[in-house]
Amino acid sequence: MASLMENLLAVLEEESAEYEGLLELSQRKTPLVVSGNLEKLQQITDEEQILVSRLHNLEKKRVEVTADIANVLNRDVEKCKLTDLIEIMSARPEEQAKLAEVHDRLQSAVRELQRVNEHNRELLTNALEMVEFEMNLVQSMRSAPETANYTKNAYNSGDTMGVMSGGFDARQ
Repeated sequence: MASLMENLLAVLEEESAEYEGLLELSQRKTPLVVSGNLEKLQQITDEEQILVSRLHNLEKKRVEVTADIANVLNRDVEKCKLTDLIEIMSARPEEQAKLAEVHDRLQSAVRELQRVNEHNRELLTNALEMVEFEMNLVQSMRSAPETANYTKNAYNSGDTMGVMSGGFDARQ
């Protein structure tokens, strides 16, 4: 049981460190989203994907170790949560304190990561709304009103005001 707890603590420590790294990357993304630096934003997103992959592997390990501990304790794996293990470890206060500390660190990192990601999501949503607004503005400029010039047969022969005949030329 002691080696299983050591394995669990080691996996949780690694998970906590990876989540803290992910949090740091998310915090670095915020000013890049604001400034619109897509190149650096892509680099950070690539780094995040690597961290997420490592976190996925650590999660698998944690589930395996937790299942082994649940089997040793003769408990249902689905009901054997980290908070339950902290309570069970009351006979071993040193291990209980370590487990509680790493649990709190992990929980804090995940909560802060959620907060930063929500903030970044709002910034991205605002940026997309601004792009949509600008696109609508450009389109409305292209469909500007016509001048009121009529022929002798009462047909409108006016020109459209503010329209550029050539449109956008990417070669210029």
